[in-house]
Amino acid sequence: MTNASHVSTLIKEYAVELGFDIVGIAPATRVPHAEAYMAWVEAGYAGDMSYMARELARRQDPRFLLPEARSVVVVAVSYFTADPPVALWNDPARGRIARYAWGWDYHDALMPRLRQLAAWLQQHCDDPVSWRAYVDTGPLLERDLALLAGLGFIGKNTCLIHPQWGSYLFLGELLVSTELAYDSPITAGTCGRCTRCLDACPTGALVAPYLLDSRKCISYLTIELRDAIPEALRAPMGNWIFGCDVCQSVCPWTRRFARAGRQDFLSFEPARCIPSLLELLSMDEAQFHARFGRTPVRRSKWYGLLRNVAVALGNWGDPAAIPALQHAAEESHPLVREHAAWALRRIRNGRGVFVR
Repeated sequence: MTNASHVSTLIKEYAVELGFDIVGIAPATRVPHAEAYMAWVEAGYAGDMSYMARELARRQDPRFLLPEARSVVVVAVSYFTADPPVALWNDPARGRIARYAWGWDYHDALMPRLRQLAAWLQQHCDDPVSWRAYVDTGPLLERDLALLAGLGFIGKNTCLIHPQWGSYLFLGELLVSTELAYDSPITAGTCGRCTRCLDACPTGALVAPYLLDSRKCISYLTIELRDAIPEALRAPMGNWIFGCDVCQSVCPWTRRFARAGRQDFLSFEPARCIPSLLELLSMDEAQFHARFGRTPVRRSKWYGLLRNVAVALGNWGDPAAIPALQHAAEESHPLVREHAAWALRRIRNGRGVFVR
């Protein structure tokens, strides 16, 4: 089988069979926002995510990762399931977890399917095929590759937005040495004059259209940051304890077009997606791993999640949280103790959202 167009059609069909919702193919070439990315890193917007500043040259072109690469098959899976019940979602006694973490780790779910896709291509090409697969782990500017493959446009919230799916999308890439038929970037869809994401960001992390200061982003603060959360940013975090979906949830494209896809590893369950803050604060490290060890929440680490929970309890402001916070302020990890003490001061000063 040698016809590039025919092979490309078949590989897309097989990708859909494997459970991917959207598939596109881009040339293995230098990505369009390489210079902007380097400027972003140099400006310090990556914060403590030192891995994003490593191998900058390799991020500019997928051929640095696979020299013989000719094509990149880009896949996307919608992680929209359903909107949670409003009463639960707005309950300040519960901690919000970002949608993508409402179940098993997406890396574990998507990587085997990319390997199957690579194996299929190897079996159906006359010449040997070299390949490498990535799911949000390698030094790739994957949104740029998705842009080139026709999977959407980059929004002012810096997310990839597909005009028919919105932005709740997992991305994966398969670099292959085979010359395939390439898709074109889409021309339909822009943000226009809309600034809802910038206006809604609780911490002002979107410092300008298309520019995110990670150091202020709630996702960064609750997941990537290993130290104390800056005090000025704690109150705006509300009850987010792992990640944040605000800039996506207000986007008109996502509000109108987000829909459930073929994924089978996420679902809304209150105890997992918006759990009781007091219940979480009582967890020891073993209980944390038992509960979250196979989910993306494990990335925050036990003490990081409890740090976030303490902040959310302070923002709740209910005196009912005082006993648990006092215990955490005396017995827990040093980072948790600091944030528990802050939460206690906030509650005693009557600065939370709790109303009797």
